[in-house]
Amino acid sequence: MEPSHKDAETAAAADPRGAASSSGVVVQVREKKGPLRAAIPYMPFPVAVLCLFLNTFVPGLGTFVSAFTVLCGARTDLPDRHVCCVFWLNIAAALIQILTAIVMVGWIMSIFWGMDMVILARYKEQGIPQQL
Repeated sequence: MEPSHKDAETAAAADPRGAASSSGVVVQVREKKGPLRAAIPYMPFPVAVLCLFLNTFVPGLGTFVSAFTVLCGARTDLPDRHVCCVFWLNIAAALIQILTAIVMVGWIMSIFWGMDMVILARYKEQGIPQQL
């Protein structure tokens, strides 16, 4: 007799790590990225930190610099798109950040974009797969 869904929930609640030990239930969460977010390149860590620094003080500049890393061979989460298309997506993100920085939206977006660059660089550096 197979365990019911209720038994799996009980087993998951009893396990402090949040994993069902004997029920065999696996929960997987995947982040769906839009084209602009997926176009952020996996850069070396020092370059990503530089882009974060630039984005913090001059909104969009770090994103603009990161666009050129795509032309230098940086990998993105858009493998089916041509390099030029990914380059222009990054340029578009930089322009959005620059043009909306006047109302602070672009500045905040620019800082978060830089943080995403650093996070992706850390994943690349540690060899952790971003997508399963």
